[in-house]
Amino acid sequence: MTVRDKLMSLPLAQQLAVDRRGLGRAAQSKHSRQLAPRIRDAEMAQSICPYCAVGCGQRVYHRDGDVIQIEGDPDSPISRGRLCPKGAASEQLVNNPLREYRIKYRRPYATEWENLPLDAAMDMLADRVIAARERTWEHDTEIDGERAKLNRTLGFAHLGGATLDNEENYLIKKLFTAMGAVQIENQARI
Repeated sequence: MTVRDKLMSLPLAQQLAVDRRGLGRAAQSKHSRQLAPRIRDAEMAQSICPYCAVGCGQRVYHRDGDVIQIEGDPDSPISRGRLCPKGAASEQLVNNPLREYRIKYRRPYATEWENLPLDAAMDMLADRVIAARERTWEHDTEIDGERAKLNRTLGFAHLGGATLDNEENYLIKKLFTAMGAVQIENQARI
């Protein structure tokens, strides 16, 4: 390598000789020229942020079945490429090493959590809802000397999350009303 080549490899010399405004080659080191974006050879799928009912668009980049990057979708008419801090960090929801993939249950008075199969957990939940409904069902009562049909339960309630869309909230409302619940609310209204 000649002295001129060595001199021209210095950023200042490159800027003075080749790129006076420092916008191109002079602003890059050999290392930075070799860098590539991590999403270069990844596939992209459009999705919606799971955190609230706003429905911000996301671009989910994945390679070999692994999510490698999630960012705002500029094609989304709702969020136009922007995400709140929770949405921007949603890649951690998928790739967090502490994420649980099993159902955890702690029996009454127990000090340890145990893993349950999904079918067993769903059966336990259904049994408890049915038992609470049977135990607290109000057929009818007398109000101001008149008999009133109630057909309701105050034994359980439902508080929906803000990530539910209108269709999910509609179905939940119908389900809990059919079971006789009267305390049905949604976090999005609170």
